[in-house]
Amino acid sequence: MLELTEAGLYCSQADIFIDPWRPVAKAVITHAHADHSRSGHKHYLAHHFSEGIMKHRLGESISFQGLAYGEKLHLHGVEISLHPAGHIPGSAQVRLAYQGEIWVISGDYKLEIDGLSTPFEPVKCHTFITECTFGLPVFHWQKQEIILNEINDWWKLNAAQGFNSVLFAYALGKGQRILHGLDRNIGEIWLHGAIYQSNEALRRSKVPIADFPLLTKEIKKEQVNGAIIIAPPSAMGTPWLRRFSPYRTGLASGWMSMRGNRRRRSIDRGFVMSDHADWYGLNEAIRATEAETVWATHGYTAPFVKWLQDQGLEAHELNTEFQGELAEMQEESIEEATPPAI
Repeated sequence: MLELTEAGLYCSQADIFIDPWRPVAKAVITHAHADHSRSGHKHYLAHHFSEGIMKHRLGESISFQGLAYGEKLHLHGVEISLHPAGHIPGSAQVRLAYQGEIWVISGDYKLEIDGLSTPFEPVKCHTFITECTFGLPVFHWQKQEIILNEINDWWKLNAAQGFNSVLFAYALGKGQRILHGLDRNIGEIWLHGAIYQSNEALRRSKVPIADFPLLTKEIKKEQVNGAIIIAPPSAMGTPWLRRFSPYRTGLASGWMSMRGNRRRRSIDRGFVMSDHADWYGLNEAIRATEAETVWATHGYTAPFVKWLQDQGLEAHELNTEFQGELAEMQEESIEEATPPAI
């Protein structure tokens, strides 16, 4: 039902593309991260929670159609519906049904309930196209509660020792997930412009994001003492940081599980937190779909496909331009389009 073209995954029966990376007429978007939601398409279809972010990044004038989870749209005999992916607010798996055949494109996903994104729901299908960003057995995430407690304890210790805390996190998804779990009793919470703008755009789409203040140039240094500042990775090593000295830095990412990443990025503390499924989550999701055929994309595709084949599945690699969590390390996020207001 789907073929890989120069523009991306294409369903000829419905004449639509899924997360295309070249300009097309009709694009179905799994979520609003920059590697999946790109500019130049004539018409966008996505979950309605993605509208605010996509219009902020891509322009208010884009032609956007929002769907609710489970809502069905019919195009030339193809039934299209979106289903929760649990990755970030508005993230969706795309289900395509045509003449008794069902395909599901996962987009990015995670199985852990984060308290903010609509939880992942497996969708039974014949063919499942899955991400495998962390498709190796070494990747096994601790529960979110444990990581959030570690972040709060780190912040509390820094404040007691006279340091501000600067925590770097992807501006869309990871930043809001962390904010949702911070202990406001420890001290003040301030936002870099990119995180603040993401929050505002999500609120436009009726995503329930708590209100936190923007760290502007007018904020005096004494107002920040002992605070935690949430900023995107692009702020690392910039003159912007000098205003908050003395400070300690942290980075929340699944890649913090790889030895040496914290040292290479000159980070004081790494927190292993990912918005993607780990090895066990990937396998659980695939089993739940009951798919006969699996295509794996962006990540450790070769070893993951070999593993699936050893389990008796028909599995193949699918080469795409999606980046998974590498995008957050390279900081492809909302601030690309709008410079931070700081």
